[in-house]
Amino acid sequence: MKILIVEDDKTIASGLEYSLQEASYSTVLCYDVASAKKVLSEQMDQLVLCLFDLSLPDGSGYDLCRIVKGESDVPVIFLTAVDDEVNVVMGLDMGADDYITKPFRVRELLSRIRSVLRRYQKYSQTKSIINVEDVQINTLEGKVYKNEEEITLTALEYRLLLIFANHIGQVLSRNQLLEQIWDVAGDFVNDNTLTVYIKRLREKLEDQPQKPTIIKTVRGLGYRVGD
Repeated sequence: MKILIVEDDKTIASGLEYSLQEASYSTVLCYDVASAKKVLSEQMDQLVLCLFDLSLPDGSGYDLCRIVKGESDVPVIFLTAVDDEVNVVMGLDMGADDYITKPFRVRELLSRIRSVLRRYQKYSQTKSIINVEDVQINTLEGKVYKNEEEITLTALEYRLLLIFANHIGQVLSRNQLLEQIWDVAGDFVNDNTLTVYIKRLREKLEDQPQKPTIIKTVRGLGYRVGD
């Protein structure tokens, strides 16, 4: 899960980057509005959250928040050195999801991030269209498309894909997958059967099933869809 950090204080920025990476997030670090805009134009669809300092040398976090909220539903948390109600209210009115006042404890920031991501995950589970790379899942119709062409899946293949789609960026162990499939299908699915279904999904969704880019194997841990 990739987080964009925009903070001009290099000491704070490096501390944030280190702490987030230790918490298993991947990060992109920028020190000003100009470089952040470039990242947003190229990597918006890869981001799960943005951390924006309010005061930046060539603008403000407000400028970046407008871009993000105008083009996506990626959550934004503001970092502010001023515990000023006007600044906070202005940011929230623009669509920011939370704010935290410096100096802050890393554990508190990580807790805020997890809370915001949980809210967005619940929302994404209720959306009728879920995008996974170039695959679209229409949950209202129970249909799956790749490059606008419908892909026919069995009920269990579809359910397995939904489990991955609702946990974008997370590594899911084989046991986790087996438990969730068992819960919803009520059918007996063993470890060997899971291997077969993942293989079938890859054959239907991947451009090169032998070199999967959608359902990736994380050696020794399980599988992951998305960064």
